[in-house]
Amino acid sequence: MIGLNRDVVVLRIGHRPQRDQRVTTHVGLTARALGANGMFLAANDAGIVTGIGDVSTRFGGSFFVQDGVSWRTCIRKWKESGGTVVHLTMFGLNLPDVEEQLQKIERLMVVVGAEKVPGEVYELADYNVAITSQPHSEIASLAIFLDHIIGPDALTKEFSNASIRVIPTARGKCTKGP
Repeated sequence: MIGLNRDVVVLRIGHRPQRDQRVTTHVGLTARALGANGMFLAANDAGIVTGIGDVSTRFGGSFFVQDGVSWRTCIRKWKESGGTVVHLTMFGLNLPDVEEQLQKIERLMVVVGAEKVPGEVYELADYNVAITSQPHSEIASLAIFLDHIIGPDALTKEFSNASIRVIPTARGKCTKGP
């Protein structure tokens, strides 16, 4: 299993700043919470960068968000540096059929689309992976994928440099911090 000490990033493509800000923010927050190292955003949206950066500052960790990337260039550079690209799509191979292979990969880029994904992405990806072959949320798809590939350690990870920590409790809300 990849675990928390590997290089896992998300590439968000198809983001429309006027329409997808909340969903893309949740893609980034889900990636961060479940053990990814960062997110590349194939659009210019400083609000996403600032919002997720603020969460990382308050709740800890070193998750990065880089906007304004060319998705083609990002994928090409990732592959040239020895990384593997997985595109999450309902049209791909079922996750259970490739999960064992993917768990062994050290450097993984997970491509998450918004609007219609260009056909070229299917060709550039090393794996096209389906969480289910039904229409569903890209956020849910990413969460399930990371849980299966990174593993359960992400669910209890302590983030370094956190100024706010959530204390698990059966009732109510409990935090520790300033």
